Amino acid sequence: MKLATISTSGGNRVVAVRDDKFIDLCAADPGLPPSLKELLALDTGFVRSRSAAEKGFTAGKFISGKLLAPVQRPDKVICIGLNYRDHAAESGMEPPPEPVVFSKFSQTVIGPEDSIRLPPVCHQVDYEAELVVVIGRRGKRIPRTEAANYVAGYMNGNDVSARDWQLQKPGKQWLLGKTPDTFAPTGPWLVTADEVPNSGNLSVKLRLNGETMQNSTTRELIFAVDELIAYVSQIVTLEPGDLIFTGTPPGVGMARKPPVFLKAGDVCEVEIAGLGVLKNPVVVD
Repeated sequence: MKLATISTSGGNRVVAVRDDKFIDLCAADPGLPPSLKELLALDTGFVRSRSAAEKGFTAGKFISGKLLAPVQRPDKVICIGLNYRDHAAESGMEPPPEPVVFSKFSQTVIGPEDSIRLPPVCHQVDYEAELVVVIGRRGKRIPRTEAANYVAGYMNGNDVSARDWQLQKPGKQWLLGKTPDTFAPTGPWLVTADEVPNSGNLSVKLRLNGETMQNSTTRELIFAVDELIAYVSQIVTLEPGDLIFTGTPPGVGMARKPPVFLKAGDVCEVEIAGLGVLKNPVVVD
């Protein structure tokens, strides 16, 4: 099942998506909450959503609207660095012995076709195609063997990064380099975990202005999704709607010769197998 959030004249709606058609889940089941984050928190949320979706698609009661970030204002945006061996190598670093964890603020999260806005003080802004895990259940100290039970689904993501702030400022300002507004595009929808039977075997691509810049597979992840959930939840309580960006493969702009950084007029497309295409234009803020 594909779940999305759209903007309509009557406000935001959580919808099921099939063949580019949208079913308003709340219209089909008025007891469902109006946000995907709240829906994920319901024990029966997915079961009722499937029933509502089938009811709506059978009746042909479609609605239209603009796709937004599937999860609006997530409580946590957790990110993993250097999680592909080749990316660590192109960054001039050794593969880490444990996951490298950082975060972004929630205002970084935008949806498909929303603009990546370049702050005037950031001059080396880079792209990073990533598989994003959406948490579906509250949990802490989750065993690796049970981690899959806490995954609601997966999305495309782009961990946009201001390299000059992240790597060149005194003290290396990782947070400020990673968390400018709009620097975490996600979408176009959440694909539920049952439709992604093997998150460790998905192609990951990023195109910049139509040219393929990153082309890899999640087989190359150093730490798999279940390892990341187990590792992070040792310290942090995971909640429904939390996002985990799982790391980017090689091909980032800063490692190219000469380097390639985002500029106004560019268009980024992230495409992970089975998850659709996440497309975002680039503008100056």
